[in-house]
Amino acid sequence: MHNHKFNRIFAVRSVCMPSMVVDISHLNKSFADQQVLHDICMQVAEGEAVGLLGPNGAGKSTLMKILIGILRPDTNAKDAAQCTIQCPQRIGYLSEQNPLYQEMYVREYLRFMAGFTHSEDEVDTLIDRVGLRPEVSKHIRELSKGYRQRVGLAAALLGKPQLLILDEPTTGLDPNQLEDIRQVVREARQQCPVILSTHILQEVKEMCTRVIILDHGHIRADQPIDDIPDLAQLFHDVTN
Repeated sequence: MHNHKFNRIFAVRSVCMPSMVVDISHLNKSFADQQVLHDICMQVAEGEAVGLLGPNGAGKSTLMKILIGILRPDTNAKDAAQCTIQCPQRIGYLSEQNPLYQEMYVREYLRFMAGFTHSEDEVDTLIDRVGLRPEVSKHIRELSKGYRQRVGLAAALLGKPQLLILDEPTTGLDPNQLEDIRQVVREARQQCPVILSTHILQEVKEMCTRVIILDHGHIRADQPIDDIPDLAQLFHDVTN
């Protein structure tokens, strides 16, 4: 790995004090002749929930796919600074499509996803944690979208991940479902940091401690939520 500009370093979490879980510097990504990420530098610490905002095509999905290992950043730019990515090995991921085995029962699916590495007790704990107990004996195809999102969240939380990445987790939910999912995410960030990609500004204000705004592959803003008087105005200013 030392001969390449990309190094993936698996972080070890400290149990004594908050520590940096994600640390990215000088990350670039291109597809053919189009560069979609430009010199990305960002950090995520324990206890944080970072909202990743940006218009369509900003590079949010590409960044998340690099974090979970589906894509690799560029390594062949001779004049580029050293690209480093520190990221934990255990990552929980809920994609926007939330692919599920529709014909499986809820408990059956989660036990299947747990495989041989997690106990039935952990599955049952997660069922209660995300509010799936009333639906646990149903086929997944019988569930509302809100409950299917809960199944996806429970699967992402299996194995006590060191980082939770959520891609548009609240799209299409009704107000009651929205608040339920928000509460699950708030509780999850007490166990591990969260990166939440969304188009909905209100979701960032409700669930996140910090916001990063991407536009055309550049980070245009990176601020604590409490320091932003008007998130909509900030988003408009940095993306126009």
